[in-house]
Amino acid sequence: MMQNKFEKDSDKILISKILDKKKFCDSKNKITYSDFLNQQEKNLILKNIKLDNYFFFGGIPNAEREILFFYPEKISEEIAKKSLDSIITGIRITLPNENFGTFEHRNYLSALMKIGISREKIGDIIVDDKGADIIIFQANKEYIMLSLSQLTRFRKAKIEEVDLSNLRNKVDNFEIKSIIVSSMRVDNIVSELTNCSRTKSEEYIENERVFVNYELALKNSKMLEIGDVVTVRGKGKFIIDELNRNTKSGKYVLTVRKYK
Repeated sequence: MMQNKFEKDSDKILISKILDKKKFCDSKNKITYSDFLNQQEKNLILKNIKLDNYFFFGGIPNAEREILFFYPEKISEEIAKKSLDSIITGIRITLPNENFGTFEHRNYLSALMKIGISREKIGDIIVDDKGADIIIFQANKEYIMLSLSQLTRFRKAKIEEVDLSNLRNKVDNFEIKSIIVSSMRVDNIVSELTNCSRTKSEEYIENERVFVNYELALKNSKMLEIGDVVTVRGKGKFIIDELNRNTKSGKYVLTVRKYK
């Protein structure tokens, strides 16, 4: 069942698109699929649409960005998954030796934006010192490979298609930090995570830039717990790892990991 109210118009548009994909699959007996979805979008879909004959797949285990696939009742999920290689693929960027270790995730993402590829057409970007593997739709492969090779930053790089089974191993890189907070309220913790004032952190929440466990944080007073994932758009994603101790004044000393 679909709910009547959504947090914003973009949520309504996404739900409408997914329903259209589902209806097309049911009426035409053909496999259909969405764009790449982040965890917030996946949660929104699962809460608002009753799904059947579907699966999520992002090219690698535990992908952060996945595609929602619908398949007709007449075939099994196993058979449906045999078509995956014709829908998504990977491209590998291998940097020249002099550029090893100089590019981060944001450098590859900005390059894709520069050549006109929107975020929903890009899956995970797996980065190491030697380059990156990028999960994309097969339909965009030739354009992306040619366009990236023409960018100055990648002119000396080797760009090639790579099978999904041969992608780089994904290793999550974290920056570990300690913060001291007076309470576990989301506005308080966001203030410390982003090194901003309490007023500014409240603005982030009001402007729908803060997510807790991939769901929009609607109230400044929401209490967080150890293990929660806090995402602040434009500032990064954090995991509240552990409570080390309380100070004499009763404040909390928390260990936090920030995704690099």
